[in-house]
Parts: sequence; C-alpha cells; structure tokens
Amino acid sequence: MRESRVLHVPPGLVGMRVDAGVAKLTGLSRTIVADLAAAGDITIDGRTVGKSERLTDGAWLEVLLPEPDRPLEPVVEEVEGMDILYSDQDIIVVNKPVGVAAHPTVGWEGPSVVGGLAAAGFRISTSGPPERKGIVQRLDVGTSGAMVVAASERAYTILKQAFRDREVEKTYHALVQGHPDPLQGTIEAPIGRHPSAGWRFAVTSDGKPAVTHYETLEAFAPATLIKVRLETGRTHQIRVHFSSLNHPCVGDPMYGSDPELGKRLGLNRQWLHAVGVGFTHPADGRWFTIESPYPKDLQHALDVLRAHH
Repeated sequence: MRESRVLHVPPGLVGMRVDAGVAKLTGLSRTIVADLAAAGDITIDGRTVGKSERLTDGAWLEVLLPEPDRPLEPVVEEVEGMDILYSDQDIIVVNKPVGVAAHPTVGWEGPSVVGGLAAAGFRISTSGPPERKGIVQRLDVGTSGAMVVAASERAYTILKQAFRDREVEKTYHALVQGHPDPLQGTIEAPIGRHPSAGWRFAVTSDGKPAVTHYETLEAFAPATLIKVRLETGRTHQIRVHFSSLNHPCVGDPMYGSDPELGKRLGLNRQWLHAVGVGFTHPADGRWFTIESPYPKDLQHALDVLRAHH
C-alpha cells in the first residue's frame, strides 16, 4: 500500500513552487513530484494542487508517495527526544516524539524509531519486512507517545498476533473541538480512503471496521480533553472518527479543525498522544502496562486552556 506523508510547510519554503518545495522536503525528484501533482496526489490543507502552485505559510502538505522501487534502509542516527520508557530482552517501549516515523518509507528522509534504536545500540527483532524489522505497531509521524518494538523473534510473533487479535490495550488522550455528546461512548464506523482524496481517510460504507471508545476527562469552552481506547487500529482512526462527529482534534486542519484555535494554543500538529499501552508480556505471560507523559507542546496547549477556564 502506498504511504502518505503529512508535512508542515517550513518558513524557508514559503512561496516556492509545489514541485520544487515537495522535492526538497521529500528527496523525490521534481519530475516524480510533478507526476504526483498531475495525479492529484498532493494537497495543501486538503485541497488538491498543481505542480506550479505556491507553498503557503503554515499550511499542511499531504503527499501520497509512489511505490518503492528498492528495499528501504533506516538511517542510523540518534533521535532527539526519543526516550526509552522500558526495555528488556524481548521488548522495547519508546516515547516517540512528533516528527519521527516508525520506520523508513519512500520519500521520508527524517528520523525513524528503527534508526534511532540502532544508533542507541539496541538489537531489535529481525522478523518482518526489511524496512520494518521489529515493528509490531506504528504511530503516525504527527502523533507522539508510547510505541512498542519487538526486540526478539519470539516477541515479534506473539505481539503481532496480539495486535491482530485486539488483545493489546491502546490508550490515547486527544483534545477535540467542542463537546462530544454523550460525554462517553463508542464510535463504530468503518474507515476507508476518502472517495475524492486518496491521501486522507474517511468514514465510508465500504471501509474496514473501526471501533473507538472514549470518555471525557476535562471540558473547556472551545474544546474537550478525552481519553480514547482503540479496539481496532485503522490509519488516522481517532482523527477520522471525531472529525466525522464534527469534533476534530485541535491542531488538525487536514480533518477540519479551526486553524485559529490551534494557533492560539501554539500547536503545529494535532493534539493527540499515545499515553499508554498494555499487553501480555511475551516472556512470562504477565500483564504489562506502561505510560508516556505529555510532551511540552501538548502540555502548553492545555495550560493555556486551563488559564482561561
């Protein structure tokens, strides 16, 4: 399946043509980028753009990347801000910062969890596709928090199956616009590629089943902090489900958030954090849970809301 990449237009590329700017950001050639634009695979803030349009300040760029033509190798480099929350012979749990991919993909030349662990001297499982060795779960580049990596072959097999069988407890906190009604509930709505924009996802009648449980933690005038437990793990699941209810994640204009609110809270990405994960430890069968603290940008946004509460 083709990967999509969401990028924030940096100040240095404002005003540059789409083909030149996207080539710089992704490492793809201008010719390939022009082909992607012609196919409708490049959007700015949700709008399909041509190769000669200009990149705008603070906009969100989404690029549906071409299929890889060669095996991908992770760049072995230290990842700033990627803390190890826990490690043993079987598992490693990282606190993934925003702006870091789980593993290498076409057109992504930024840091990855796999590359960061290699640089830190961790051995990870050799099971799985070449560029995704040891990866049993993924968090989006724009989502931070606790992420589990298999260190042993045994752990890879057991955890892969546990994720497939929905036996892993995945807990997130999200700040969504408005106030979900009821205050707690379950969203059960299938998710598939958006019918008119393949670069993003939507609730669609022919999508894959997706189940999201939520409860309200704290309510503010413009937004609500919620706790979310995912039963399934579809791409962009939390963002899509709450957007479909007109409660998009704050700081997520791709799925309909108010850019002004995001700006007021100092956010450059969606307020969404994987606060914890729980699973049966592959070595001894005990129930294992671990939590990840909020990063500074998300904590700052909450502090601003609380100060005006």
